[in-house]
Amino acid sequence: MTEISQSQIERAIQTTCTTVLRNELYFSDLDGLAGDGDFGTSLATGYRVIQNEWPEIDKSNIGAMLLKISMLVSKHVGGSSGPIWGTGFMRAAMLSKGKEAVTLQDLSDMLGSAIEGIQARGGAKLGDKTLLDALIPVHETLKKHAASANPDLGLTLCECADVAEVAIDETKSLIAHRGRASQVGERSAGTPDPGIVSIAVILNDWCKEFGVERTATAAEVLNQPA
Repeated sequence: MTEISQSQIERAIQTTCTTVLRNELYFSDLDGLAGDGDFGTSLATGYRVIQNEWPEIDKSNIGAMLLKISMLVSKHVGGSSGPIWGTGFMRAAMLSKGKEAVTLQDLSDMLGSAIEGIQARGGAKLGDKTLLDALIPVHETLKKHAASANPDLGLTLCECADVAEVAIDETKSLIAHRGRASQVGERSAGTPDPGIVSIAVILNDWCKEFGVERTATAAEVLNQPA
């Protein structure tokens, strides 16, 4: 059975920290097109704490590690992003408690639970132009590969990055129904959602970190800082 080791998950989290910090201004600039322009700064504040406290974070098992990260995110990421991202990590931690490796099915279940928690926390649904518009199709892709007899982790990650990029373009014309962008109504149409872009950029960077060959196509992913 194909497994994902704790060390691989640790590499993914460290890569996420690097990605978020590198894109701090870029994500905020995207948020400024229809929102209050602080998404990148808020996210980076929390991930900077994770990066700084990384050596002291409990890594006795995946669940313990993700639970601590959920606490740091909830405490240090500002605005609505803190509770949303923190809830996602907390739900994933609950399903990986005591585990030092997870199967693709485990990972799919963790993301599914994270999505349920985020929806319960913020009330958003598919089509509201939030990060869920990227996470839900990524979850569907994970479920498809987890159900196969011999899943290919590289191919799975590549396709997850692909559908997250597709979500950027598919939601760009939508009017936001959640968050600060919803307050500007129709002016939010024609702008990319920074939460969706962040998921696509993170997955693209995971592909690079784990040697998965793919070519990004969305302008918002191609134009991120090197």
